[in-house]
Amino acid sequence: MNNMNLLPFTHDFHTSLAMSHRASDWPGWEPLYREFFPTFAGMCDHRQDGDHQRLGIDRSITLANAKIILVDEKVRGRNNNGNVYEDILLEVMSDKDRRTPGWVRKPLQADYIAYLIAPLGICHLLPVLQLQLAWERHGDKWTHENGTREARNTRWTTVNVPVDVNVLYQAIGNGLHRSFTSWEVGTPEPTTGNRRTEHDPHP
Repeated sequence: MNNMNLLPFTHDFHTSLAMSHRASDWPGWEPLYREFFPTFAGMCDHRQDGDHQRLGIDRSITLANAKIILVDEKVRGRNNNGNVYEDILLEVMSDKDRRTPGWVRKPLQADYIAYLIAPLGICHLLPVLQLQLAWERHGDKWTHENGTREARNTRWTTVNVPVDVNVLYQAIGNGLHRSFTSWEVGTPEPTTGNRRTEHDPHP
């Protein structure tokens, strides 16, 4: 889990870890997940260190049909000046010196990122695949327009790009549909383009 206050001074690793654990214990997670997933049956905290943490697994959600959903949790607070922002900070590098990809660029096992802005009482549930596709398509433009924000730790510096919520949501939504060469069912199909073979249930 990341706690993204983005203070201008250097973070102590153990202090940041303690903050992350307190965020994991926040009792509001379960009510949120019950709203996001109506068939919520239970959840498990995976805060212990391991490969799963580096692959973006903070919590697993079990639904009534036994389906398991993996979630990476990000908690953002106020900065050192007491300001709070509504945009979403996308981590592009988790270690600037080593140029290690951040969570918006690296492979994750998580299905969703739960991005919680604590002082505003807002939580965004972001689908990982569509989020990363949006970054692949628009990341250069967002970086050019919005610049970067750095957060220093005692051992590394992360690099983030702020993106307006509505801009990000539109980019994510655009990843959920595609256009193709149209054709009429029952006629010869085109030789290129995606194919749709199921029958339309509407008359």
